[in-house]
Amino acid sequence: MNNITASKKIHSIEDARNLAKKRMPRLMFDFLDGASGDEKLCEINSTALDQIRLEPKVLRNVENRNLKKKFLDIEFDQPFGFSPMGMCNLTWTGADKMLAKESVVNNIPPCVSMASSTSLEDMYELSEGRSWMQLYNFQENFVMELLQRAEQTGYKVAILTVDVPIQFRRAKDNKNGFTVPFKIGPKQMFDFATHPLWSLATLLGGIPKPMNYETSKNGNKFVRSESRGATDWETLKRVRGAWKGKLIIKGVMSPEDALKIKAEGADAIQVSNHGGRQLDSATAAIEALPLIRNALGKEFPLLFDSGIRGGSDIIRALALGADYVMLGRPLMYGIGADGEKGLRKILDIIKDELSTALGLVGLTDINEVTSEIIAKKFIQNMKY
Repeated sequence: MNNITASKKIHSIEDARNLAKKRMPRLMFDFLDGASGDEKLCEINSTALDQIRLEPKVLRNVENRNLKKKFLDIEFDQPFGFSPMGMCNLTWTGADKMLAKESVVNNIPPCVSMASSTSLEDMYELSEGRSWMQLYNFQENFVMELLQRAEQTGYKVAILTVDVPIQFRRAKDNKNGFTVPFKIGPKQMFDFATHPLWSLATLLGGIPKPMNYETSKNGNKFVRSESRGATDWETLKRVRGAWKGKLIIKGVMSPEDALKIKAEGADAIQVSNHGGRQLDSATAAIEALPLIRNALGKEFPLLFDSGIRGGSDIIRALALGADYVMLGRPLMYGIGADGEKGLRKILDIIKDELSTALGLVGLTDINEVTSEIIAKKFIQNMKY
């Protein structure tokens, strides 16, 4: 597809997804798009959000609308940021730089994955200090090394992802032979050969590597299948003790876990089922959100991800108790469809939908969103 005109064909998240599917090798698209087990939870996340109906309000002056949002005492221009995603440059070469650039343009946080294609130091510089650092807790000496590097670089926020103690089966990755490091056989060679734009761009840009590992002073190596099963509450205490900045715990779906995490000194919790990429029989993340909000009370900071596919979904999540929302797959669909232009188009669509939805429920300030905007039959069990 002509790279000049691709973004002009993006009018929705689904448009970008379809274009990315054509432009990317199947191996890479399925890694981005796929979920765990029967893969139904990914769809369930979005369907559950869509079933939450908002109540339009009329005859209110909504000409001027504010989307600025403060979270963890940081002022952002939008009520959403970029979720941590490993090896983004597999979607398209330079994807991390595109995300960092848009984080500056939109004054929002990009989250640097432990398995990022770009080192945490470089991402901090590219994002002009807006980056947050994400960790999985395994190879604990490496985790502590990264926390030290993050502190020395200037990071103020770290995210500990706790919902992947064991990696659930991902059938598409297994079928396509997706491994890190890559093992390229005839099937993969044919896949790359039939997607020459991606292959040429990747060759010119350099084969993506997990750069936080590549720059490790202790020689740590990335093993995608390595178990994190030994992670427990004592692990959380050690991380909390080692990190003096703000600490977010990501991947929480249980109110009981949320209360204990709060008691252990976390600064915020990210309600998430990993975008449907872990326990395939879990509930939709949006269904867990109000339960966790009710358990923690009104003031404790909550982020949300999983299933967000547009501006109205962001409004729904905020109405159900989130203070801030994180985006994942839609960003990668935009990049896969048309690189930097595709990412910008997706962000423009989401921001436009967000601002419009805010006005149509009769509000002018994103900070005024509460459960009051939800159609009454959907809020019977809400207490806040």
